[in-house]
Amino acid sequence: MEIRLRLESVMEGVLVTGTVRAAAEGECVRCLEPVQLKVAADFQEMFSYPDADDRGRAKAEPGDDAEDDEDTLFLEDGLFDLEPVLRDAVVLALPMQPVCREDCAGMCSQCGISLNENPDHHHDAVDIRWAALQGLVETGQVDEKDNVHDAGTGVDEKQEK
Repeated sequence: MEIRLRLESVMEGVLVTGTVRAAAEGECVRCLEPVQLKVAADFQEMFSYPDADDRGRAKAEPGDDAEDDEDTLFLEDGLFDLEPVLRDAVVLALPMQPVCREDCAGMCSQCGISLNENPDHHHDAVDIRWAALQGLVETGQVDEKDNVHDAGTGVDEKQEK
């Protein structure tokens, strides 16, 4: 992980601006192959000084500001914690659906075979409404040639009349 920071002292605290670059590992959402990613993210956060009285002691916080303080980052003993800031920046920079390559074909939804390795792989789709008729043809109970010929001659006779 590479981090570049710029720290600026301002009236309210310290403004931290930076860039983080990191390597990430995951799985392709299409074919489940391992994916290596390089992530880069920019961030900017304000670390506020804690409120203090004239002797440097922290003041008691009123209850009304509790909601505002949840999102506010504070300096503690002159130090600030960058872990949540960096984690949020990197996670938001990750792709929602990582793929091993843009033209990844994925996996067969019926048997799970990789379509990248077997691009000609397919399954014959059978319409369940015609499955019973397909079964008759396969068992030889229907002679297609006779039925087609009879149907064809019936059409010709009607056309001649």
